[in-house]
Parts: sequence; structure tokens; C-alpha cells
Amino acid sequence: MSPRWAPNKDVRTGRHVVHNLHVHLVFVTKYRRGAFTAAMLDRCEEIMAEVCADFEAELREFNGEHDHVHLLIHYPPKVALSKLVNSLKGVSSRRLRQEFEPHVRRYLWGGRFWSGSYFAASCGGAPLTVVKQYIRQQQRPA
Repeated sequence: MSPRWAPNKDVRTGRHVVHNLHVHLVFVTKYRRGAFTAAMLDRCEEIMAEVCADFEAELREFNGEHDHVHLLIHYPPKVALSKLVNSLKGVSSRRLRQEFEPHVRRYLWGGRFWSGSYFAASCGGAPLTVVKQYIRQQQRPA
């Protein structure tokens, strides 16, 4: 990046790329059963931060309720979002079941912790209307 620009900690650089990618993820427990306690959410946050670090991503925000969790992740473009999600759900499911086994067994059965689906939304940066307006204003060669 040019030295005349103030560095932005959200903008990362690679060998051939400058990027600032964020995703908002929501994972729901199987059958939307209210399995989470405050201690489980704390541990889930730690586990998911470790998984993100393995992908060279950063867990920026985490919170949840009794039946779902929200994550805000800053990730590099080389990461396939579906692989990150599979790792987050798989590792957290396995570890939470091991560490909180008696509690989890009361709410969830069949070896599943998370629902098979998830919500993902790209976020950050300018709103779509601003980006569309910027693209429309480009000077097209005649």
C-alpha cells in the first residue's frame, strides 16, 4: 500500500491481493433445542477462535442465546467459506459434546449438535447502493 495512505487494520495484504472480507454467520442447534449455558457459550467462543486462527482468520465478535450463536469473522480470500463453516461446526460440536456431555445429552441426541444449515452474510464496507452508484459513475472509454 502507498505510504501516503493511513494504514487500516481491517485491510490486509497478501502477495497479489489487498482484501477486507467479513462474514456474519449464524449456527442453530439441532431441532433448535436450547442446549447452551453461559459456560458453554464461553467455551464455544474459545473453540471457534482457535479454529479461525487455523484458517488465518479472526473471530471479531461472538455471542449467542440458548439455541443459536452469531459470529463475525474477518477472513482471507484463500479461505473457502464452506470449509471454514464445516470446521467451525465440526470441531465445536465434538469438543462441546465431550466437555459438557451430561448437559448436552439432555437436549441433543444422535451425535448431532448443530443443524445442518447455517446463515452467512457478507458484511462491512459500503452499502450496496453506494457501490452500485460508484460503479455507474466510472468513466467508460468511448
